[in-house]
Amino acid sequence: MRDPKHSGIQTDVRFPASASERGPAAPRDPLDRNLLALLQENARTSAADLARATGVARTTVIARVARMEREGIIAGYTVRMGHDVADLGLQAFIGITVQPKAGRDVVRQLARMPEVRQLCAVSGEFDYVVLLRAESALRMNTLLDEMGNFEGVVKTTTSVALEWKIDRT
Repeated sequence: MRDPKHSGIQTDVRFPASASERGPAAPRDPLDRNLLALLQENARTSAADLARATGVARTTVIARVARMEREGIIAGYTVRMGHDVADLGLQAFIGITVQPKAGRDVVRQLARMPEVRQLCAVSGEFDYVVLLRAESALRMNTLLDEMGNFEGVVKTTTSVALEWKIDRT
């Protein structure tokens, strides 16, 4: 076991990883994929503009988007902030290692933290990776201390994001 140690973020579209995971909720054809790509670029694109861009009738676009919403392919729509707003504060990736069977409780505690932007279960050195956003270094430090003190957390490793080189969110 490792020694406990603390060291130093649209259209929400889901593409299932495998056929067994997909079931009925998967883009059916190139038109679905094209519509999803256009909506990911701008979720406010009108049905008429989507129809013009894809070369199909507006009613076809409306029916396809509605079906993809029903089937969970399109999970929702959101606002993407401009970089001038998003750059305020700090963002960091935190790798978290937990004790066996402690994951569910740690996830529950992280879910209560509004500064947690994303949480992923991962393979490799860590059990989870968190994308955390805080308005200041002091607040980031406080949040990291809180996470490190969660029951079942063995270790956290933090990497502060300095610059986003590619951002397709």
